[in-house]
Amino acid sequence: MKIALIAPPYPLAEAPSPPLGLTYIAAVCGAAGHDTVIFDYIVRGYSDEKLAAEIKAFGPDVVGTNSVTMNFKKAARMLSLAKQAAPSAVTLMGGPHVSFDAKNTLADYPGIDIVVTGEGEVTVAELLTVLHEPVRWREIKGLVFRDEDGIVDTGPRELIRDLDTLPMPARHLLPMARYQALGFPVSIITSRGCPNQCIFCLGRRMVGQKVRFRSVPRVVDEIQALVEAGNPFINIADDLFTANRKRVLSFCDEILKRGLTFSWSVFARVNTVDEDILKRMKTAGCHAISFGVESGNPGMLKRVKKGITPDQVRRAAKACQKAGIRGHASFIVGLPGETRQPLADSLKLQKEIDIESAYHFLSPFPGTDVRENIEGYDLTILTDDWDRYDANRAIVSTAALQPCEMNDFVDAFNTDIEAAWALAKERYSHNAATEEETMQVGGFFRMEMIFALLNRDILENHSGIEGPQEGAFIALSRKVAELTGLDQEFTESNLRDLWTKGFIRTVLSGSRIRFAWTHHIPLAPQPDSLG
Repeated sequence: MKIALIAPPYPLAEAPSPPLGLTYIAAVCGAAGHDTVIFDYIVRGYSDEKLAAEIKAFGPDVVGTNSVTMNFKKAARMLSLAKQAAPSAVTLMGGPHVSFDAKNTLADYPGIDIVVTGEGEVTVAELLTVLHEPVRWREIKGLVFRDEDGIVDTGPRELIRDLDTLPMPARHLLPMARYQALGFPVSIITSRGCPNQCIFCLGRRMVGQKVRFRSVPRVVDEIQALVEAGNPFINIADDLFTANRKRVLSFCDEILKRGLTFSWSVFARVNTVDEDILKRMKTAGCHAISFGVESGNPGMLKRVKKGITPDQVRRAAKACQKAGIRGHASFIVGLPGETRQPLADSLKLQKEIDIESAYHFLSPFPGTDVRENIEGYDLTILTDDWDRYDANRAIVSTAALQPCEMNDFVDAFNTDIEAAWALAKERYSHNAATEEETMQVGGFFRMEMIFALLNRDILENHSGIEGPQEGAFIALSRKVAELTGLDQEFTESNLRDLWTKGFIRTVLSGSRIRFAWTHHIPLAPQPDSLG
């Protein structure tokens, strides 16, 4: 069969990784012998017309996508449009949002045929064997679909016991050079499962409370292949990478034994790290670790079942500093029963630990305890507009705090950061910036340029230019500068860097030069000169 998978748009400002879940599904489809493609609209411009044209040109038997809550509506609409373009195709949707809102999804979007709940790899593999026999869909656990009697839920599927049975993600189907040009890390998993009970999180419900591990050699095989393919930054996306201390040490040992050089980051809990383990991780290349702190108020931490204490936060932050690892603490605003005092406690703790920190707003996703059992909490959910579930503005209230007060708290925290950033950009514009500011601001504008190249398909639409290669390149630089409002010398320098590193290639089309994104970068860099 022909299977088309869609990676729906996701804000580039949120630094998305290549879509890991979708590449696992693609790998399963490919292993079963199906002709599989991924239409990636994360790093390409999107339009309804482009989607329809690509679907029609491919002629799929199956069209699938996944999403999180914040881009669910976009993904669902795209799948519905794909159904219009290929009416005979079976449409599938998976991911955490639809896993816990499957019936509403099917009711609201008649163009979606099947929702795949929970871990999807085995479910999809089984479904493909009976895809054209809908009477047999009931035999497959992990599906929700319609039939003549209404909506059918086949019940949850048992979790995959041996994660080493999963194929390697099919990243070769993605335009990886575009992600590499952005400089964002590639995500991998070394385990699935979360033993914790935070009321605002879906982790344990999606992938189980018992942590299941991939074997260390297989994980490092994947990392080695990524590094050799030109990916120097790896993000380990486990819910809790540091769940097993002995395994973390084994992982570090394997990296050092193979002599791999790359930077990696992880998510962890403050009560699972200390200076010794962090120093070992640092030696193996770990440069950053993110902690979900959520609140500086002990009572609030107990209320949300976080299972940590402020003292543990302090110790973990200090251990990061001593180990030379960049620590990051994430706090949540709008937790159940929030008042001004817990917010003040969070601010006090955040200042005390003196590591990078950020505040996000509670998003009560479908399937979370805080949403499903909201009658037991001092919390009011103010909207079910999933587009607003991006944690960037308040969408809840408590008895003591309204959304405007929550927003004001975070805005006040961000004021000094934004003022310092504005001053750095001002100095940069007058060639008076420090070396660090020049790197940060220049990097910001470079990223803005790349965002525009990707989101607006600038190379695809504006690079057919007459003349010699170097002249065509200068003409392209001028066009990009015009379209983005950036300095032309800056634009030319950064475009040339993208070309030299192999992210952009030249194509001769008759007498015209066209510049295009490379699918995967070559192992050897391009020559320094375009001539």
